[in-house]
Amino acid sequence: MAKRNAVDLDAVFAALAHPIRRGILERLAGGSRTVNELAAPYQVRLPTISRHLSVLEAAGLVHVDREGRARRRRLDAAPLSLAFGWLTRYRVLWEDRLDRFGSLVEVQGATLPTRNRRRKTKR
Repeated sequence: MAKRNAVDLDAVFAALAHPIRRGILERLAGGSRTVNELAAPYQVRLPTISRHLSVLEAAGLVHVDREGRARRRRLDAAPLSLAFGWLTRYRVLWEDRLDRFGSLVEVQGATLPTRNRRRKTKR
């Protein structure tokens, strides 16, 4: 089971790595769309959009609904929550480390001797 989640997580992060795919997901957050509707804001050919959709589908982020001859894509946000959970674990870890580092800097900064430097004056 852990191996499956790791593979899914890899696929989710790989799918999120491209700005067009992230844009497609943002558009799908507003509801299902056709390929033409998803391609509209981009200056790329439809086969390129189809390849991006294939990556999103393989990651489980997008599903196809068939309505007669039309096919509409819809967002499945469940894999995003898996990625969010993974990121949250590390956010907490790094926040804790940075808080401890900040405390150390404050303590050491208070104990450092100050130097008396003479200002050079122009004559």
